[in-house]
Amino acid sequence: MRADTLSSTNGFSQPSNGSTPRKASLNGQSASANGDSHTNGTAKSPAAGSSYYGHDREEVTRILIQSLYELGYNGAASTLSSESGHQLETQGVATFRNAVLGGRWADAEKILIQSFRWEGSQNGQKSPPQQPLLLNETAERNEMLFHLRQQKFLELLESRDLGSALSVLRQELTPLNYDMDRLHALSSLLMCPTELLHEQAGWERPISASRERLLNELSKSISPSVMIPQHRLATLLDFVKKTQISNCSYHNTVDSPSLYSDHMCDKNDFPRGVGLELNQHSDEVWCCEFSHDGTKLVTAGKDRTVLIYDTSNFSVISRLAENHTDGVAFASWSPDDSKLITCSQDKQARVWNVENGRCLLTIDHHNEPVTAAGWAPDGESFVTGSLDSTSQLCHWSIRVSPDGKRLVAADTDFKIHVFDFNSYEEDYCLSLSSKPTSVAISQDSKYLIVNLAEGEIQLIDMGTFEVVQRFSGHRQGQYVIRSTFGGAGENFVVSGSEDSKVYIWNKEDGHLVEALEGHTRGCVNSISWNPTNPRMFASAGDDRVVRVWTPENDRPILTRALLKEGEDRPMDSLKQVHCDQQVLFETD
Repeated sequence: MRADTLSSTNGFSQPSNGSTPRKASLNGQSASANGDSHTNGTAKSPAAGSSYYGHDREEVTRILIQSLYELGYNGAASTLSSESGHQLETQGVATFRNAVLGGRWADAEKILIQSFRWEGSQNGQKSPPQQPLLLNETAERNEMLFHLRQQKFLELLESRDLGSALSVLRQELTPLNYDMDRLHALSSLLMCPTELLHEQAGWERPISASRERLLNELSKSISPSVMIPQHRLATLLDFVKKTQISNCSYHNTVDSPSLYSDHMCDKNDFPRGVGLELNQHSDEVWCCEFSHDGTKLVTAGKDRTVLIYDTSNFSVISRLAENHTDGVAFASWSPDDSKLITCSQDKQARVWNVENGRCLLTIDHHNEPVTAAGWAPDGESFVTGSLDSTSQLCHWSIRVSPDGKRLVAADTDFKIHVFDFNSYEEDYCLSLSSKPTSVAISQDSKYLIVNLAEGEIQLIDMGTFEVVQRFSGHRQGQYVIRSTFGGAGENFVVSGSEDSKVYIWNKEDGHLVEALEGHTRGCVNSISWNPTNPRMFASAGDDRVVRVWTPENDRPILTRALLKEGEDRPMDSLKQVHCDQQVLFETD
């Protein structure tokens, strides 16, 4: 334990970043968030025990001072500091900040080393020879020095001073004996071309930005009572917004909530009702998928038919029916939506030109049904998965993550395999409690959802491969059901079910938001949420119908679009659909 050895008039009651707080004198000069020093005059201590609506008055004031500097209101920040008697930072912190941002590495190291010596000294001195930093309980000397010297090393590499960089590596970084894997990675950069240095090192540019990042990293080891973490008010406000969003069951917008009032989305703005029924299929519908630009919807099923709809009026613009000889289980749009892969029980996969509906390529090397396909980010290559035990990718339903780095495959042996998409080497294998029936990856490539035959959906962090959330309540056991992420910001997990319902859960806490009834019988096999219109998603079921779900307020708009599309047709060519006491029209 480090003893509190600095006297204080401005101590904090609790830490800002989860570390043990320290008390320190903040009188004299202080520094703004951008490193400029400011003199705040004579301290005027507020009334003892005063608070701001239950919050520590000093904490609130210093956070406001920091925020005013960050907003560019330097005069207002200085005035507030002078009137309140609270300083933003100690002189030691200001000196350290300026040394780091100015690249004066010797000065920065001297302050760090003196701070650690002072913290561990037992010589009875009343005050240090130079005001040190006040460090957290968890602060590690070699870790902080490593970060400083790493920055020094990288800047020397960028300036092509290889001799000095090598000297820092051998004489300053290596003796610390800290993070040897990172040390080896740094040594490999000596031969790296300048133009690739930042990418290979994971290092921000310009240098000013990388130094700011370094300072932010070092600040985690400094007590927040003397050095408030960067952008603290913004962080707190962001936390408030995220909390309000997490408490809003129907949050379905990418717009940031206002700070002026409490946030709650209107339940009636959520797609909870059937706005349209598409009944052009003659048998079970197994797949539905919106294009990336949201302007088209593809559906496919047991009747061997693949239909493409224009989502402005949901008229059929293409019917791909002449080639597959058995049911079509899956369809996947290319990244630019110009091509489409269809996977069939006839053991074939086909690539189509969307514009003219022509088959460009037939994949016929599988000896069993083709179950899934995934495109590479460039749209020039793709992967197919089949139940063919003799094929290279056997027993797998395939997805390529949106960032193009990983290939995810679910096999029939209760396992998920994650491969490097370029090398096809297996990065990870995850054992499951029951047979996986489908997988889907979030657009930011951070999460994976897996449908299990036992009736559970798991949300898996693709960085740690830990199960971070579980979803239940739907019915699954016999059939393949394809779940998906949905809503603005992919806030929801959505799945069909063998009880003919659509289930929607909150992705963060796993609570069931809705269990929607709309399909009349059998299994709901596939769900697709419109990527450009979060107020619309589609579901495909065994009842031969594709249902388009919208908020109640949007249905008159959809009705007008359908009426306009069919205004030149006789009334008997339009079919009425009754939903929530609203009469809609759908073209045959």
